[in-house]
Order: sequence, then C-alpha cells, then structure tokens
Amino acid sequence: MFSGKKLKYLMYYVTGVLILLIALNSVMKSFGTKHIKYSTFEKMLSEKKIEEVQIRDNELVIVPKSEKDVEKKILYTANIEKQNISTLLDRLKAAGVNYDGPVKNNNPFMNFFLEWILPLLVFMIIGRIIFGSMEKKMGSGVMSFGKNNAKIYAENETGKTFADVAGQDEAKESLVEIVDFLHNSEKYIKIGAKLPKGALLVGPPGTGKTLLAKAVAGEAKVPFFSLSGSSFVEMFVGMGAARVRDLFKQAEEKAPCIVFIDEIDAIGKSRDSGMGGGNDEREQTLNQLLAQMDGFDASKGVVILAATNRPEVLDKALLRPGRFDRRVIVDTPDLKGREAILKVHSKEVKMSDDVNLESVAKATPGAVGADLANMVNEAALLAVKKGRKAVIQEDLEESIEIIIAGKEKKDRIMSDREKRTVAFHEVGHALVAALLKHTDPVHKITIIPRTMGALGYTMQLPEEEKYLVSKEEMTDKITVMLGGRAAEEVEFNAISTGASNDIEKATQTARNMVTIYGMTERFDMMALESVSNRYLDGRPVRNCSAQTEAIIDEETLKIIKESHGKAIKILEDNRELLTAISERLIEKETLMGDEFMEMVNGVFPEESSKNENSEISLDKEEQIEDTKDTKEEQQN
Repeated sequence: MFSGKKLKYLMYYVTGVLILLIALNSVMKSFGTKHIKYSTFEKMLSEKKIEEVQIRDNELVIVPKSEKDVEKKILYTANIEKQNISTLLDRLKAAGVNYDGPVKNNNPFMNFFLEWILPLLVFMIIGRIIFGSMEKKMGSGVMSFGKNNAKIYAENETGKTFADVAGQDEAKESLVEIVDFLHNSEKYIKIGAKLPKGALLVGPPGTGKTLLAKAVAGEAKVPFFSLSGSSFVEMFVGMGAARVRDLFKQAEEKAPCIVFIDEIDAIGKSRDSGMGGGNDEREQTLNQLLAQMDGFDASKGVVILAATNRPEVLDKALLRPGRFDRRVIVDTPDLKGREAILKVHSKEVKMSDDVNLESVAKATPGAVGADLANMVNEAALLAVKKGRKAVIQEDLEESIEIIIAGKEKKDRIMSDREKRTVAFHEVGHALVAALLKHTDPVHKITIIPRTMGALGYTMQLPEEEKYLVSKEEMTDKITVMLGGRAAEEVEFNAISTGASNDIEKATQTARNMVTIYGMTERFDMMALESVSNRYLDGRPVRNCSAQTEAIIDEETLKIIKESHGKAIKILEDNRELLTAISERLIEKETLMGDEFMEMVNGVFPEESSKNENSEISLDKEEQIEDTKDTKEEQQN
C-alpha cells in the first residue's frame, strides 16, 4: 500500500509518462510517411518508380526507388480492398517490383501492448532506478520525502535484555521504572503518577547506551523504533520536521512502544550558538521535536530514549522537565563492573579453567564495555592463531597490550646503542616508580618495539580502585614520567627524542595541577581552566587573561623542573641498581614485575633503608581517565 504523499508523486509520474507516450506515438506515425491516392500509386507503378510493395488488409506499403526527383519514404495508400489482388500481383511482377503479401495486420491487442503498455513499463523501470539512486545519494528518495527511516523492531526482536548489560547497575535501576510502567501502567495511573516522557542516556563512547535502550525495549516487550539524529537531516528544508511528525505518528499507532534517537546532538544543539546565521533545517527539526514531545500523551506508553556524549551542547528546552525528564549517566565501569562485563562477553568464548577475569579487570582501569569486548575477541583470535582450543590467561594479557601499544614489530631491528638507550630509559621509569611512595607497582618492562610506534614501555597497574588523587601522588606520577629522560642523562650524559610522549603527558598533568585542581600556592583555589566535552577528549578551556596564562606557564615549568631534578637524584643515588637491571633487560628484552622487584629488594631491602626515596610502596595511584594513561605506557 502506498502512503498519501507517495501515491500523489506516483500519479504525477504516471501522468507525465502517458503524455510523453501520446506525443511519441503521434510523432512516430507521422515521421517518414506520406499518404497518396491509389491513382498516384498506379502512375508510379507504370513509371517504374516503385522498389518494393507490401500488401496489407486494406492498404499498400510502398517503398519508392531512390531517385533525385523522388523522395525515399514509406508511402501508404488506403481503400484497396475492392481491387483485384491477383491482377495487382501480376502487374507488380510484370513491373519487377518486390512484393510481400497479402499480409494481415497484427492483433490489435498486441499493437496496443507494444505501443502503450510496454513503453509504460520501461519508463516505470527507469523511474525506479533513478529514484533509487537519489535515495542513496540524498538519504531519501523523491518518493519518500517526509517519511522517517527508523528501523522498527517488533516485540522481542531486539534480542537484548538487562541480563546482557553489565557494569551499569545504576543506569539499569533508573530505567526499570519505565519498563514497569509499560508492563503495569494501571497502578501508576491509579495513584496519579506520570511516566517520564523521555530519558537521556549520557556517557562516553562505548559504554553501552544503545545496548541499554535495546534492553529496555526487550524487557518491556514492546516495539522499538531505532534511528540516529543525523537521519533527520536533509538537504531540503522542512524534510527533517516532516520526518519527526511521521515518526511520532507511527509511534502513537504502535503504542505502547519505545523510540530511541542515537546521537541526538546532531539535531538537538543549542539554538543560541552566538555565531549568527544558524541552520534553518536543523532548527526547524528541533522545534518540531520539541512540539511533538509536548503534544503527545505519555499515558499511552510512548517513551522517548535518546543518547549523546555531548550533553553540554544540547538545547536547554530539550532538557527541561516535560521533555527529557530523566538523565541517566552511563559512565565508565568500575572494577566490579569491568569484571561483570568480561563475564558477559566471555560467555560465547571457550575459556580455560584457570582464566582469572578479575586480574584482567584490574589491568584495564578506564576501559569501557566496547574496549573489553574487543580485548576478549583479540584473545580468542590469538588462541586460534596459536593452535589452542581455549583462551588462556596469557592470551588475555597479550590482548591488553595489543589494544594499548599494538602488536610486536618483529621486523624492526635496533642497533646495540639504541637498544641500550631504550633499556635504560624504561628501567629509569620503573626504578623511579619503585623507589617513590605514591606510585603503582610495576607490572612489566619491555624493549620489544610495538606497531603503534613505541620502542618499549613500562606498565604499571593499580591494585585497587581509587577516586581521589593527592598532590603528592600527582607529583610522583610526573616524576615517574620524567624518569626515562633522567636515566638517559645519568647513564649517557645525553638526551634523545624518545621522551616526547612522556614530556607531553607530564606537562599536561602539571598544568592541570595549576589550572584545574588548585594545587599551587600562587593561584590557591582559583579556577583557571574548565573542562569541555568531558565525555570525549576532555579538552580544557582557558578562563583567564593572557597575562595570567604566562604565569601559569611559569608555575607549570616549576613543577616539571622539580620533578625532573627529583628523578635524576633518585637514579644517581641508585646508579648501580639502574645499570644492573638495564643489563638484565637488554639480555631478556622483557622483565615481569616480580623479577624486577626481586632485584630492587635484593639491593635495597625495605627494613634496612632509611632513605625516604628508597622506600618501596605499593600504594595505589589515581584512577586514570583512559586506559593508556592508567597503564603508564612509556613510549620511546
């Protein structure tokens, strides 16, 4: 069945094609033909100007000879049924004219089919091809203007329930009420409670916002409309608004149901951008969405779910009560959550009995559900590659390194001098970390190059979750970052380009101490920068004058210099240990944390050390925002 608008455009197209066919048939009948009288035919026959004749029921089809004074055309003459056909044939034969006949006319139904029906079908096929091409290029065809292209799942077809969502217990609790209302709306209506019209899922990419929306629909066992914000955006003004109207019309017809709009910031950006001009199509679409959310009756059971990782750019009118009444935070999972996510994703993977998912969860702070799913899949691929029938712990640990630093680059051969420089650099990181109080334990040191550009790295893993970071912990973290460059200076009295990544991260951490965390005496607790897009890159925005910016640079440099000097002093005081561990690393290329700590403790046992810098502490550092920073990947 065609919708009203689609049928209208189809009728326009068919009418145009019929007019074109009438014109073509008229032209074709008159083109190249000339009607003559029978007497004219007899005269041409006597003058031998005819080349060929075809006799049909009541007409002759005459082809004249090519002569200068005779135009070469097909000539028709009618009303020959009374003529003596046999006499005519004798005359044609005597005149040497080729003839074919008598021939009966074609079936009139066949003529109608060939002249009208077949061309019409051809035009319809051509039109379908053209409109299909326009659909691909423009996002919707001429035949579907104003119609939404939401993917509709029937009951239970999402295939997801809350059991498939792990590590987001608080978010699930916030959505349970919506599911219960759709199941048992009577008890809510009876007491006068209203279902929230909309719920906004907010969080970093990969945390499972779309999965949560599908799980809500799966639990409620209602139809589920799924589409992205960008699908409303069209090159024609007004089409986005028409699609919004059509979407809500379909939703009300299938109520109770759930409508999910992913990446709603594509159409929901604030209209007060301050840039002037604006985007008429996007604003019209947003205005229509606001009007539709105000207009529909929530008691019918139509729930709007939306997801975004940029809530700060959304229009305030979209976030007020009565539109998106509830904001559900879908943040990065904690240790317990990561372990639960790993269990969900490992259900379909054959795991060895000795696999410890808790240790994997501890090794991946800051990882989201998508990261963990990728790690489990990488481990399964490694197991197949190595001919194993089940995934073992070694595969999981190696998959973590692949995600963070890339695969081992076996074809990169370093010279002995470069290999020695990298070894001292990485041991510098590890030794400074081991001899400071507020650092994470060293898990692994390697000088095997990786495909993401690292010539080696030192991995530190926290022992437990932590949500507050002290000033001492941050300064120790900067000191560890600068320990690689300090080791090069102590051993070779030279520096290389290998510390570029360390310098970048150390500078950013020191700057955050000055501008965001208020950890300097000069600025006290003055906010000099604010974080924008906290769920994406978290880039800071300056809130101070250019003069203050210069002072910030001075304070940042002061922290960097103090930490650099502290790292150099620690390594100079432990020069023999630095050399011994570096030589072992050059020989073995990889040292695990236990072996490294045995060497450290063998030379500087904790009970005999009185130097504060030689105390070995296993205190946990802060939870790092992203996986790479957490593991302290020190690149060369």
